Amino acid sequence: MKVLLLSAYHAHSHAQWARGLAENLEGIEVDIRALPARHFPWRVRGNALSFATDPSFDAAEYEALLVTSMVDLATLRGLRPELCRLPTAVYFHENQAVYPLKESRDRAHYIITNLYTAMAADRVIFNSPFNQRTFFEGTEAFLKKMPDGVPPGALDALRARAQVLPVPLPDALFDPPEDVEAPASERDPHRPLRLVWNHRWEHDKDPRAFFEALFALDAQGVDFRLVVLGPRFRNAPPIFAQARQRLAHRIDHFGYAETRADYLNWLRRGDIVVSTARQEFQGLAVMEAVALGCRPLLPARLAYPDFFDARWLYSSHDGHEAQVQALTGALEPLLRDPAGVRALSPPDLSSLRWERQKWEYSQLLNSLS
Repeated sequence: MKVLLLSAYHAHSHAQWARGLAENLEGIEVDIRALPARHFPWRVRGNALSFATDPSFDAAEYEALLVTSMVDLATLRGLRPELCRLPTAVYFHENQAVYPLKESRDRAHYIITNLYTAMAADRVIFNSPFNQRTFFEGTEAFLKKMPDGVPPGALDALRARAQVLPVPLPDALFDPPEDVEAPASERDPHRPLRLVWNHRWEHDKDPRAFFEALFALDAQGVDFRLVVLGPRFRNAPPIFAQARQRLAHRIDHFGYAETRADYLNWLRRGDIVVSTARQEFQGLAVMEAVALGCRPLLPARLAYPDFFDARWLYSSHDGHEAQVQALTGALEPLLRDPAGVRALSPPDLSSLRWERQKWEYSQLLNSLS
């Protein structure tokens, strides 16, 4: 079976998912066509034009079409009607009904594009129950604001063909670690805990709440070490520069890891991975860290409760100060008991590895043909 995969905004997690499909599905060839993850408004509005004029693929060569939710599938089928013969699934890494956080003049267009793409597909797949729930709740609320012409039960047919299928984790994350003796400085179970923050350097990950909690703990003399990873963009929030200066005496690493191996090595050496995200539809960065041995400390909101028990969650608040206090209160007892934390086994995420998930993906794609 040969599947054409179109990815309209090929961000890191989208690319990892697409590569996983291409590398792990037996008897299914996945041919990827992707557009770079930049110029977001243009990508969402213009991807159908870009794909419609792409001469590198011929619909006649494929038996099924798989697209990400950023693809304007309805328009693309109009521009390349030969694609209409292909049974199609759409994969939602995120949905625009609840993202972006801020209102914008383009948001209505983003929501409508998501809706039309879902309506044009035969199967609608979400990476988490949270993603599925917020898509339907948010889209329904959006349609209720429209003046007329919205048929009753407009989303019922979509609900019937929707399902959840998470982005799998690479099998290599679950391989036994190499038998390399740790430095003496890292063999003491009472040494300060190493906190890991490995998210995009953007406001929707709420780095301000994270660092302000650390400022408070540092001022109290609570000991910890700090590793800050994740991709940095042109206009990174200024809190990063402030944190680098104010917490310099606690930092082991601060910045993007230049290689995948370096990134994974820092995760292996971490004790607690922390999230303060205000938007998260699955949480792959956290999951990678947990698979490599970090214990998670996550807000009890978004997609996190779909995958992690309450013991790994701290209370979630809308107000900034309340959220900082909640994280500070959750971190302090952990940081004061490093040996106790290290005695805890991290959550088992092996059910999410490709080896366990590939059958469901194969079944999905084979059902389209």
